[in-house]
Amino acid sequence: MTAAHRPRLGFLGVGWIGRNRMDAIARSGAAQVVAVADVSDDLARGAAAAIDGAEVVTPAEVLDGAARLDLDGIVIATPSALHGEQSVEALANGLAVFCQKPLARNAEECETVVAAAAAADRLLGIDLSYRHVRAVERLRELVVGGEIGDVYAIDLVFHNAYGPDKAWFTDPKLSGGGCVIDLGIHLVDLALWTLPDAKVEGATSRLFAKGAPLPADGSVVEDHAVARLDLSTGATATLACSWFLHAGVEADIRATFHGTGGSLAFANVGGSFYDFRLTMNRGTSSEVLVEPPDDWGGRAAVAWAERLASGARFDPTIGADAVAVARVLDAIYGRPS
Repeated sequence: MTAAHRPRLGFLGVGWIGRNRMDAIARSGAAQVVAVADVSDDLARGAAAAIDGAEVVTPAEVLDGAARLDLDGIVIATPSALHGEQSVEALANGLAVFCQKPLARNAEECETVVAAAAAADRLLGIDLSYRHVRAVERLRELVVGGEIGDVYAIDLVFHNAYGPDKAWFTDPKLSGGGCVIDLGIHLVDLALWTLPDAKVEGATSRLFAKGAPLPADGSVVEDHAVARLDLSTGATATLACSWFLHAGVEADIRATFHGTGGSLAFANVGGSFYDFRLTMNRGTSSEVLVEPPDDWGGRAAVAWAERLASGARFDPTIGADAVAVARVLDAIYGRPS
């Protein structure tokens, strides 16, 4: 693929998230939207109709890349249980992959996808979209630059008072877990991305479903979780996430990094899922560093498409990050490593 080539992309799953990512890539001009597939004919037809030249195809066709479609990559936004298998199939067929989080239901599945990307030498991307929020980018820059000294404590919170609106989220076989794999994954990734030298050496957790401890038989998924993560740097991260909590707002999303020279607080504004502020705290004083608005939702997908257009191939850093986060989630769930 040359630097001037506009990748030809297929989209598998065009519900709200998939359609949003498709529209963002189309607006950017980084790639061509060629084919659309979804189990819902109405969703597929509606998405394809919005893009000149896009056609509705079957999931099998878009995963295959089909000689007549001549695809360079695929964007996957299907139920979580399908991500790993679909990613491996697409990679084996020579397609680059951008997949909704989680990349897979557990670390073992995640390692299989990463190995497939390495073997095919194809660009793998994961929609960990909070990395692309301006407030998060600035937070990481300041932490890595030593602006708050040594980080010794991290508070991570993601409460979604509405909870998911699709039944598959609460089906253990289709989701791979509840609020931890849906929301907590962003918090764990944010912490490890912001502290690139840190590794999680231990994890303890309590998981709940409808106010009671989560049954051990795997019959339901958790809707509330609290966890403590002990990092190799000596820092400790506390994590709390939930669906349907009586939060008084639509969402409560926060990540606060406490250092020996100050604290950086990333938080949503007014209960919004989309508006975020970054504040620097020193003693009893506070300074706002980043304010909304910030149209960040599709940036991860566009960044992947731009890298694909530039000829990028397998990036081992992306794979290593994905596996590291998956192992932490497994530890929170109490799964064997």
